[in-house]
Amino acid sequence: MSLSQDKQKHMESIAETTLETFETISAVADAKLSEQPPSPEEALAVVNTLTSPNEVGTLKTILSENRTSLRYLLREPAIARVVATTDDGERRTYFICRTSPVPLPTRAAQLASYRSPVGRLASLPVGEEIQLPNGELLEVVERALLQPVHNDEGWDSRDSVLESETYGPLTVESLRALLSRLLSGEIDDELLERLLSEEMESANVVEGIRRTVLTRMALRDQPVLDQFQDRIFRLPLNSSLLLLGPPGTGKTTTLIRRLGQKSDMEFLTENERLLLQNSSGSTGVPHASSWLMFTPTTLLQQYVKESFAREGVPASDRHVQTWDAHRMELARNVFGLLRTATQRNGFVLRESVGYLSDDARQDLTYWFDDFENWQQSAFLDRLRNAAEQLKSLGEGEFSELGEALLTLLRSDGPVDMARIFRTLRPRSEEARQLAADLKTEIDKTIRRALVLQVNRDEDFLDQLATFLDTLEEAQADEGVLRDEGDSDEDDEGDSDEDDEETAPRTGRRGAEVAYRRALRTQARATASGRSLRKGTRTERIAEWIGDRGLEQAERMKVGMSVLLRARVRPFVNPVRTYMDGTATRYRRYRRARQSDGQWYLEGDIRPTDIHPLELDMLLLAILKAAKELLALAEVQRDLQDPFWSALGKVHDSTRNQVFADEATDFSPVQLSCMSALSHTATRSFFACGDFNQRVTAWGTRSPSEMAWADTGIGIEKVTVGYRQSRELDELARRIVRAVGGAEHDVVLPTHADRDGVPPVLTENISSDAEVAEWLAKRVIEIESSLGQLPSVAILVPEESQVTPVAEALSEALFDQNFSVVACPEGRVIGQDNDIRVFDAQHIKGLEFEAVFFKDVDRLAQVYPDLFDKFLYVGATRAATYLGLTCSGTLPEAISDLRPLFELDWDG
Repeated sequence: MSLSQDKQKHMESIAETTLETFETISAVADAKLSEQPPSPEEALAVVNTLTSPNEVGTLKTILSENRTSLRYLLREPAIARVVATTDDGERRTYFICRTSPVPLPTRAAQLASYRSPVGRLASLPVGEEIQLPNGELLEVVERALLQPVHNDEGWDSRDSVLESETYGPLTVESLRALLSRLLSGEIDDELLERLLSEEMESANVVEGIRRTVLTRMALRDQPVLDQFQDRIFRLPLNSSLLLLGPPGTGKTTTLIRRLGQKSDMEFLTENERLLLQNSSGSTGVPHASSWLMFTPTTLLQQYVKESFAREGVPASDRHVQTWDAHRMELARNVFGLLRTATQRNGFVLRESVGYLSDDARQDLTYWFDDFENWQQSAFLDRLRNAAEQLKSLGEGEFSELGEALLTLLRSDGPVDMARIFRTLRPRSEEARQLAADLKTEIDKTIRRALVLQVNRDEDFLDQLATFLDTLEEAQADEGVLRDEGDSDEDDEGDSDEDDEETAPRTGRRGAEVAYRRALRTQARATASGRSLRKGTRTERIAEWIGDRGLEQAERMKVGMSVLLRARVRPFVNPVRTYMDGTATRYRRYRRARQSDGQWYLEGDIRPTDIHPLELDMLLLAILKAAKELLALAEVQRDLQDPFWSALGKVHDSTRNQVFADEATDFSPVQLSCMSALSHTATRSFFACGDFNQRVTAWGTRSPSEMAWADTGIGIEKVTVGYRQSRELDELARRIVRAVGGAEHDVVLPTHADRDGVPPVLTENISSDAEVAEWLAKRVIEIESSLGQLPSVAILVPEESQVTPVAEALSEALFDQNFSVVACPEGRVIGQDNDIRVFDAQHIKGLEFEAVFFKDVDRLAQVYPDLFDKFLYVGATRAATYLGLTCSGTLPEAISDLRPLFELDWDG
């Protein structure tokens, strides 16, 4: 295109100063990196012997982050150049970088971080204003979005977007090409005009914003957000937000950019830093590392981590996780809900269980609310029953404690667990002392019986240990729960002997523990007037012991003490009793609701089995109860008090920031768990998603379900789409319209080149060889058109097709030397320019230049309830090229879309 001479000279000046500034920034960064960094100990003016470890650790983190920023400036000096004017007409030039800046030796320009308030200038169009924290107003009069590269000739910026009050936006393929006249030292006033008019150089400056071709499998890099995304990512740290938007609108990028800024203490506001005074260090995790992000698939997890790396944010597998992995960690290793080698009382997680009804899977919020109300009422009933029995069974101080507790527990209003716990706290020490006295009495009697047996027969413990070994395998095979001679009510959340929970189950020590437990349980059964449950571990051990236990009179006396202690123990630490008893109450709830015909189908349910959706409910019940208490100032202040100590596991699991990518693929219960994992001081939960892209049957369907997951969450929307061509955007709209989804309200960016090619379709081809031949022709057409092979994905409806399709396509493309790789279970294999074959369920959140869907009609059969979601998600993974094949014909639901497709791209 032709430009006036004045504009040509102005653009030359921009190119010259930009490349010179790149050189200056990289030189300053290189010089600082070559300096010997001070040791943290030397950097501290005064080292306090009590606090220095924390101070030294914090300073080490700061020094490491500074050097990381310097290394980024070496590779990418700046991502934008902005000229702004003040109210009094002063012109200022800012270069904007991703991370922390370095001071420039000249005042002609300033380097600022995109994370800083002034960094917002890079996101504003020409003519927009911002007000800085100091009250100063700045108006953008000129802007250049930059993509620095360094080669043998020096610095350059490729596909830069320049705009001002008098021109633009213009895409400049190479700033260095604009300077060929100046760099050569020759003076030729007409050179730029000739360069712009010559065929080879004419493409260097083009009207509008040219979209780049995706040549590798990765999330698109968007160094500078648009003004709407920019406002959202800068919201205060203590915000809870759901960011909605169609595919390609930069939701994940906004989320990642927010984390980068909010994790950097340098760019937090004073109010945000005050918030962190109540959270940083309280969990033992520095703020920069105190975050979690959840993704629905491991494939997306990997590419999100790569995007964090571009932002200079260290992101390990501990930070970016799938919910499945984090759920396992919490349930197994933190809260003891799942069985381990040392925790035999837990559940066994099984996805294949068939006892959940459709109502349970589809109405998760109602199901959880029903369980929550049931278990809270059951727990409160248990406390009241225990207090009543203390009053009636006990004497003296036991009876007095029972009467006092009954008075405290009287309430006609709705259940308020926080109020109940705070009310009971003053009586907990009295209950603890009474329980301890009873324990001493019980242990003394049982120990005397054991000593007697050992004196009679020194091999007694060895013989019992051998018998116990024979029970282990049988118990595993039969799925027997822990000593089920005890009722659920008696054992709800408080084992009789905490120190025995991790005791060996074999050997003499294990035999001793088993003997004591069996005699206690047997004594309680006697005092309660019932027999031990047949076939349980306790009953079998008691049968083996026979007459080598307690005499009848002693058994009755010990049993009464055990019963009395069981009624006292819930009041020793009711918080722990409530949290640890969640699993036991759920077993009772499940039995009760199954008998009522609610939530569960008829048939046997193994007591040890639990479905992932059930486990989510238990985790939420624990997290929710703990967070309500942790939000109280008195609890935060006295968290080390034994009464509140059970909350420590939840407190230590929280993080200052929690994020959820592709949030609609998570259930409302899962999202509520994630929200509950945000620290009470920050309450920072940031999720993004699109209801049209929900590809899980249990996923979140509406804003109301999201509000259920987090009652304080706000909703923002982004609508400017940066991924797809105009043709594919129209197809996406028509897909949503055809299946009755939410409106696909993408707005294509102004001044952007979004013209592409129509999607292509072939029908009535079923064999892998036929499909491969058709795909091969389309891939060759794409490479011929672009001059290179972009990123290409082949999506198949079933995992079993991944390898056969990859092999067939590899054979069809053999002569062209293309590499085709199978990606079983969504695992990434191969190099950037490989053609990859995936099961469609694994590609959520990614984008490719070209996407092909094999057997769309088969997809409709495999996912009858989610077919439209999978088709929409798959179609919107493609930026420019989309192809569909059918073994028969297009499914009826989208048959009206056939006119939008062509047969090939050769025409």
